[in-house]
Amino acid sequence: MIGHLKGIITEKFNNAIIIDVNGVGYEVTVSALDFENCNLDEERKFYTYHSVRENAEELYGFSSLMAKKLFELLISVQGIGPKAGMAILSLAEPEEVRNAIANADAGFISKASGVGKKSAERVIVDLRDKVGIPSKYGTTEVKFKVEDGEPDEALDALMALGFSLKEATAALEKIDPNLAVEERIKLALQK
Repeated sequence: MIGHLKGIITEKFNNAIIIDVNGVGYEVTVSALDFENCNLDEERKFYTYHSVRENAEELYGFSSLMAKKLFELLISVQGIGPKAGMAILSLAEPEEVRNAIANADAGFISKASGVGKKSAERVIVDLRDKVGIPSKYGTTEVKFKVEDGEPDEALDALMALGFSLKEATAALEKIDPNLAVEERIKLALQK
């Protein structure tokens, strides 16, 4: 299993990149948001999901651990494969997608390419209790541009320590997001 790749982006095409890791080029499919944020000849790290099917092997890349965990939750839903999972993650930042699921916003999820109304409702039913409480209420807007682009490092660190997405979100819920990452992690672990 390939956990992550860190290397130089040498090519970009069709929501995929080629990342050169010590002379070996890996083709990695990324979300539309990550694709926009990638620049040629830039060093980047992507958490990866290795999909092996009967007729293909593919790598899916994510700029944050939260995005990867959310992707894994999405593809656990019957009828949502890796391509549909990436389409859902391409709608907005991972936190916005998580928030839409927590708010039962099936209309938002169904805007993803290849995801119909019934599949969107199945995503909500299967994952609503697994993604934690909403960080804000109301409908979610589809965003094709990354606004801050920075993943929540404290959330990623808690998930790396073994917290589920729901547990990590709940642990950080009442902690000031303006504190240093280390301080947020420390406070979350004290709960």
